[in-house]
Amino acid sequence: MEVVLRFEGVDKSENDPDPWVTKVRKGTVRRVLAYFRPHIGKVALFVLVAVLESLIVVATPLLLKELIDGGIVKNDPGVVVLMASLTAGLAVLAAALALLSGYISGKIGEGITYDLRVQALDHVRRLPIAFFTRTQTGVLVGRLHTELIMAQQHFTGLLMAATSLVMVVVVLAELIYLSWLVAVISLLLIPIFLVPWIRVGRAIQRRSIRLMDANTGLGGLLQERFNVQGAMLSKLFGRPDEEMAEYADRAGKIREVGVSLSVWGRMAFVMMGLMASLATALVYGIGGGLVLAGAFQLGTLVAIATLLSRLFGPITQLSGMQELAQTVVVSFSRVFELLDLKPLIQERPDAVELEKDVAPDIEFEDVVFRYPTADEVSLASLEHLRAERERGEVSPDVLRGVNFHVRAGTLTALVGPSGAGKSTITHLVSRLYDPNSGSVRVGGHDLRDLSFASLRDTVGVVSQDAYLFHNTIRENLLYARPTATEDELIEACKGAQIWDLIESLPLGLDTVSGDRGYRMSGGEKQRLAIARLLLKEPTIVVLDEATAHLDSESEAAVQRALKTALRSRTSLVIAHRLSTIREADQILVIDGGRVRERGTHDELLAEGGLYAELYRTQFADPANDAAKPEIEEAELDEPEPQPAIQPIGFGG
Repeated sequence: MEVVLRFEGVDKSENDPDPWVTKVRKGTVRRVLAYFRPHIGKVALFVLVAVLESLIVVATPLLLKELIDGGIVKNDPGVVVLMASLTAGLAVLAAALALLSGYISGKIGEGITYDLRVQALDHVRRLPIAFFTRTQTGVLVGRLHTELIMAQQHFTGLLMAATSLVMVVVVLAELIYLSWLVAVISLLLIPIFLVPWIRVGRAIQRRSIRLMDANTGLGGLLQERFNVQGAMLSKLFGRPDEEMAEYADRAGKIREVGVSLSVWGRMAFVMMGLMASLATALVYGIGGGLVLAGAFQLGTLVAIATLLSRLFGPITQLSGMQELAQTVVVSFSRVFELLDLKPLIQERPDAVELEKDVAPDIEFEDVVFRYPTADEVSLASLEHLRAERERGEVSPDVLRGVNFHVRAGTLTALVGPSGAGKSTITHLVSRLYDPNSGSVRVGGHDLRDLSFASLRDTVGVVSQDAYLFHNTIRENLLYARPTATEDELIEACKGAQIWDLIESLPLGLDTVSGDRGYRMSGGEKQRLAIARLLLKEPTIVVLDEATAHLDSESEAAVQRALKTALRSRTSLVIAHRLSTIREADQILVIDGGRVRERGTHDELLAEGGLYAELYRTQFADPANDAAKPEIEEAELDEPEPQPAIQPIGFGG
């Protein structure tokens, strides 16, 4: 059973800017409490300190009672000085305990949030690539980072407010001891405020959810529009007035929901403050009459009034505790939603390791594959605003009974029309996806039987869109092998035909590449990606159109680098260049998710089938750089003009 909070039928000012349904599952509180177990010792110490704080709170009114009744009324200066000194001493001790309580609660709150954050990050990195292709990056970052920061802040406040509960119990006990009649009359006010207080808490929870969704929705939009590619697209094709109107509209909804949440949160404090004022008035009215009647002394009345102020203060704090608790529950619930999304690709407990430094073969055996549905890999709240329309739909098969064998140490080229399934085949080799039926084997092992680490070490990939972190060239290369030496870095860069450029830069390997490597040209990024692959030293190389969209000069440099990368390795290449295809030991012609033809360049031309048609329309086109003669081995020794990295802006 789960509680579903729907936002239809509410005022626009309170509506969620992103109209998906947010769910707070039953049992979320129990799951949150489970995170206390590793910190049970700190929790016990926190409770002990809270009890000591409460005992000091109730001791102070008793000292005041004795100061008035035994000192002032009886004109005894000694009692006055003693009681005043004890009261001051207790105040100092209470301050010290408050600081200690804050430290312990901080350790607990930060520790629990740390545990949840690390668990969530570890879980998300295990999710399949299909999850990330459907998810808005900014929304996901907001879920994993921004919202957890909010939960962390509120969680610490929640623990501090929890001390109020102990204090209420202790104060009530002493209040009843001093005058059960006044205590009962004062407490009769509490039920009057209890029912509306619960309704206020529910309203706070709904608005907390809306505020989180609104903030993550805007964060996702900003992440999409303010990265380098988004900013470039916006400047070239954007509509600044309309975009600013959208930003303002989303920010306005956040403002409206935030104001509403602030009002409802304040209402809880107002209700508690009103209750405290009415109770105090009753105490002085009824208690004053009892003093005049001789039922008890003036000091007792002052002690009762002081206790009431200490009682309704914590109760007021407890009203805020409800808002904090609701926010924490919502934040944790949204992370639990991610944790409950099970990865489609998992490592088996008995996974085996591939033999290192030996190029294995690759075999596809009757492979059928379709891309997973949204319900299988993603969450509607992390997707586009209209993602609900796609949920439940099953995509058609992309691969239909694919069979082929790549011998160890050979080069196989994949050719075919766009959308034929070539990239999908390369994704299966690196196990970004698993086939729906059939098997993909490497070195005689089904990929599902191999450990992730072994497969990562074996397969190296260079795609047509090389990605670099916003870091130095050195750190981008070391990502493939952190233990690499300086000489190994230089050797990899030389093999990738990029060292002359790096050496000419003022900071060399310590030059920052920029966001996604945008300070470098396309050819420079591709050669750095190849250098990263050479540093990794995989025995299987997968190239997904690694030279696509490059100018002729950059492509020639990348081709020279690829000759080094493919040497003595099992290679699977999506090719658009004639020289690469001619060098292939085997060409697979992919069409409609099947292997339509296979053979060498000359054999397939002689057949006069689909490959021959592709050759005439694409590879043999004189305007196509791919039709240039093969690069001879001797050309590898010729110096290549190196374009300079851009000091600012974008590469050429």
